[in-house]
Amino acid sequence: MTVTDTAVGDSYPTRIAATVEPIERTDPTVWGSEADGPIDGATLASHDAKGYSIVEGLLSPAEVQGYWQELVRLSSDEELKADERVITEKQHGEVRSIFEVHKISELISELTRDPRVLDRARQILGSEVYIHQSRVNYMPGFRGTGFYWHSDFETWHAEDGMPRPRAVSCSIALTDNYPFNGGLMVMPGSQRTFVPCVGATPDENYKSSLKEQKIGVPAEEDITSLAAEYGIDQFTGPAGSALFFDSNIMHGSGNNITPYPRSNIFLVFNSVENTLQAPFAASKPRPTFIGSRDFTPLTR
Repeated sequence: MTVTDTAVGDSYPTRIAATVEPIERTDPTVWGSEADGPIDGATLASHDAKGYSIVEGLLSPAEVQGYWQELVRLSSDEELKADERVITEKQHGEVRSIFEVHKISELISELTRDPRVLDRARQILGSEVYIHQSRVNYMPGFRGTGFYWHSDFETWHAEDGMPRPRAVSCSIALTDNYPFNGGLMVMPGSQRTFVPCVGATPDENYKSSLKEQKIGVPAEEDITSLAAEYGIDQFTGPAGSALFFDSNIMHGSGNNITPYPRSNIFLVFNSVENTLQAPFAASKPRPTFIGSRDFTPLTR
């Protein structure tokens, strides 16, 4: 199947030849109701409006310490560093991310089924869910590099074949997030607008984009317009806090030149009613360690 074939009837066209106007999203942000899970009505309404919600103290200090030790163990595993699921910093060669980490670490596998996480994902998406992607991110002090503004859904749609933005990410901080150590920035409400990106997807684009994304990034004019309309919030707070955010929200992070490292566990839940198809703007899907094609619902 060609890229053109999969684009027929596509509600969210991207990786196109010329700039077009942003597309207003027709899909809900929140699919479930207050009765469907632990999130109260006011928080659910706020998530629907802003595209994100924060759970302070999701993990206890003791749990944070346990997961931190697991991240240290994983990043120190020399055999694991040769695995294609491990992404290193472009300049310094330090571990940047470890993908499919829920299949590498039993501790993190258990976390994907923890009701504090799983029940919130189910409630937001209004269905059973599966893990589309999991990873741990390391941003060391002094030389940790950030990610430019982007929508995750744009990439998952174009390169993985995710039909609609019915996915939610959970980022759990294992270090304190300050305003100055490369914390995640989001544009609240921007999940309602899909920004098509210009430029065809190169073959095996993931090999470079996971270190520095150049394809699938919005134009500066679109970023400026979104920022003017929605503003910018930043995820800060103590270790153990969690950020649940919509797959299409515009977000990014700056470099970390402070002495304070920043690390997190990142889990992406997709609805079982939104399973992957052929990519909408790539010649073939990315490897399954980046975009899973095992749609088995998570159970406790």
